[in-house]
Amino acid sequence: MKTSFPTRSRGFSLVELMVSVVIGLLALLFAVRMVGGAEQARRSALGGSDEMQNGMVALFSLSNDAGSAGYGLNDPIIAGCNTQFNDTKGYQLAPATRGATAVTPLAPVVIESHGASPDRVSFYSGTSVGGTPTLRLTSDAAAGATQLDVDRIAYGFNQGDVLVVAPEQPGGDCRLVQRSDSDSTATRVMLAAGGGMRFNGGNPTASFKGYAARVFDLGPVGSLAFRSWSVADGYLQLRATGPDDTSAQPSTVAENIVSIKAQYGFDTRAGGAFLPQNGLQVNRWSATMIDADGSGIVGDAGDWQHIAAVRLAIVARSKAFEHPAAGAACTTTTAQPVVFAGDAPTGVAGVPITLNVAVAGDPLDWRCYRYRAFETVVTLRNAGWRPNP
Repeated sequence: MKTSFPTRSRGFSLVELMVSVVIGLLALLFAVRMVGGAEQARRSALGGSDEMQNGMVALFSLSNDAGSAGYGLNDPIIAGCNTQFNDTKGYQLAPATRGATAVTPLAPVVIESHGASPDRVSFYSGTSVGGTPTLRLTSDAAAGATQLDVDRIAYGFNQGDVLVVAPEQPGGDCRLVQRSDSDSTATRVMLAAGGGMRFNGGNPTASFKGYAARVFDLGPVGSLAFRSWSVADGYLQLRATGPDDTSAQPSTVAENIVSIKAQYGFDTRAGGAFLPQNGLQVNRWSATMIDADGSGIVGDAGDWQHIAAVRLAIVARSKAFEHPAAGAACTTTTAQPVVFAGDAPTGVAGVPITLNVAVAGDPLDWRCYRYRAFETVVTLRNAGWRPNP
């Protein structure tokens, strides 16, 4: 008689099942961490790309304006003069000080320095093809005069052109207006308001003496390059006198720009040693005006004529923020950026500035972002191309 035994059941034991579950959970955890790390690396890479792109766009925009700044404004008669100006579309000249007096100078660049916060930087230039033709007044022009009598036919002065009326003796007030008539045979220039003459309004107080003042033509209003750059809420913004600028609000040029900074490069040679027709040089950097000509007055017309270059810095941040560890503070960036630390050119000491890159209203700490600073030095070549006094 055969004895049969029951066949043993095949499958996993409880212990084997538990071990399999633990191994699976460990593998899942590893996969999640790996995917999370890859995603973080991707975000960082994309953030770096955003920094580079936005920063280069911003730096190119400002340096391009700086490269053409001062064209038509380099005559010693008008360079640095306190200019009365009114624009019906809302553009305003940048404020500055002359000693203790508030002024609005015509110059290649005007920096409104705000310490660790973003600056506002304005670049001015004309576009007259004729090389900024000039006329001389032959009779007195009272404040707000709408007719200027000049010494010859106003050839090259076209209707709508932007004009600067300035005393021949530097240091007085100037007036920026537009020619409203088109008479090419008259020895006069009309400055009537209305009719699209956007610069002929306001209440100017500057008056001019006959045979002691000149009229300069900066070219058509549509191509006048008066442009002011600033940063607000993480955006690079532009205000300009362009024909499409129809409101008092600035236009946005680039995002995730948290600061722009600028410094004047002064040629501090004074007296007979200062010969701009033989070339300018940078001896000193400063974010504010100095007594560069040694006259004893900070910010007079002579100081503006001693500006040889401008140093620019742009700080861009990554678009994506990086999460800190649970319960910890962000450590993606641990120190505020510092710009202008190096010599430029060699032997001219830099004046470093530590920047505040926190964006007002941003709920995240500034340390959660990555930052990249871009710097350049632009020679104001038009400042050296000037007629002799």
